[in-house]
Amino acid sequence: MTELVPHWIDGARTPGVSTRRGEVFQPATGAVARQVALAGESDVDTAVASAVKAAQDWSETSLTSRTRILFKFRELVDAHRDELARLITAEHGKVLADAAGEVQRGLEVVEFACGIAHLLKGEHSEQVSRGVDAYSIRQPLGVVAGITPFNFPVMVPMWMFPIAIACGNTFVLKPSDRDPSASLRLAELFTEAGLPPGVLNVVQGDAEAVNALLAHPGIAGVSFVGSTPIARHVYETGTRHGKRVQALGGAKNHMIVLPDADIAGAADAAVSAGYGSAGERCMAISVVVAVGHTGDELVEAIAERTRALTTGPGTDEDAQMGPVVTGAARDRILSSVDAGERAGAALVVDGRGLAPEGHEGGFWVGPTLFDHVTPEMSVYTDEIFGPVLAVVRAESFEAALELVNANPYGNGTAIFTTDGLAAREFERRVTVGMVGINVPIPVPMAYYSFGGWKDSLFGDTHVHGAEGVRFYTRAKAVTSRWPRQANGVDLGFPTHR
Repeated sequence: MTELVPHWIDGARTPGVSTRRGEVFQPATGAVARQVALAGESDVDTAVASAVKAAQDWSETSLTSRTRILFKFRELVDAHRDELARLITAEHGKVLADAAGEVQRGLEVVEFACGIAHLLKGEHSEQVSRGVDAYSIRQPLGVVAGITPFNFPVMVPMWMFPIAIACGNTFVLKPSDRDPSASLRLAELFTEAGLPPGVLNVVQGDAEAVNALLAHPGIAGVSFVGSTPIARHVYETGTRHGKRVQALGGAKNHMIVLPDADIAGAADAAVSAGYGSAGERCMAISVVVAVGHTGDELVEAIAERTRALTTGPGTDEDAQMGPVVTGAARDRILSSVDAGERAGAALVVDGRGLAPEGHEGGFWVGPTLFDHVTPEMSVYTDEIFGPVLAVVRAESFEAALELVNANPYGNGTAIFTTDGLAAREFERRVTVGMVGINVPIPVPMAYYSFGGWKDSLFGDTHVHGAEGVRFYTRAKAVTSRWPRQANGVDLGFPTHR
């Protein structure tokens, strides 16, 4: 029988009530590796009920006890990092080195959450009025949910649940049904670290589970990372049901290369950021803006490096880029390449028709490079989410900046230059949430927050870092006085004296 990836509810694996099942593929071969349980509304109810039951005791658990469990979880994830990387590669397809890097970036958020006692400190003002003190505290929301994408099955969930749980919430995670095993393993490790049953539940599933979570009265807040259309749906549906929502959407990340830049270094960065993880990163560079006379030299340098890349199974030590996640993703990406060619973009490197020997049934798209792309082409406007890099020419810094700012997405961007004044001007004026200066993938460290602007974010709070702590807690302001004797009734409006 095909192995089943179940839910994790109340501290144990369970197949759930729903008999619906989905297929989990091995992207390098195209074979069905296992099945995954797809939750129905009753399964979501069971998971939320477990979280609600655990919420009161967990919120009363001391910061010291929570921190000890987080430290133990951190040690277990570190000890099992190779196992987690193999689970990612088996179901997502990315190469093992990339998967290991994902685990490391998730681990850094756990380490940040280990400092929760400091992060939850409030404020205190003494003697704001005679004999009166004022102070603030932050308290957990209760039960919160995370809906996470296929492209980072370990890192993105760990952007969410360690901080939420450290703040005193209980958590229901709905990972992608395309690569569900890693999230289940994280829940097992957290339980092994001493996390009580019900504090972290994992509900496998598809849109039915998502919609059940968004409408569930027991859920107080929802975190989401995915495409812009789904992010908009999550935000609008969740807020309509009275929930706090942070929904991170899609991206079309631009990398501007000014004439004074080191062309070799910029080409290295463009290829690394464009084709890493087969372009299936929300922070992947998908557009390179060549400014002034740099275009021909830059495209030649990028093409040379692109043609030299080795594509193969993620477990192959020589492979630099693996397959994409599903056959549907492959077909969609190839359709975008066809459309770009029909629109008149110059196809410099064609990744179509590539399949490593012995893996012809896998979901392969080779690294693809377009030049002379214009803003009205679909290869420019669409979020392709694959190994397709488009080069746009711009006459000046101002024209390049205008191009970035006119784009409806505002997730990440980068500029490559040796001119500090130009870099500073770009940093100040660009309407994008995360900016790299000679850094192609400016993913913030765990103690900063991750998130974009415009159609890349719905809601006003980014993920992890201090903003994550604020999202998973709410402030309470307290004004206190301890009078020595009664002062009598006074119906007048209170004023400071």
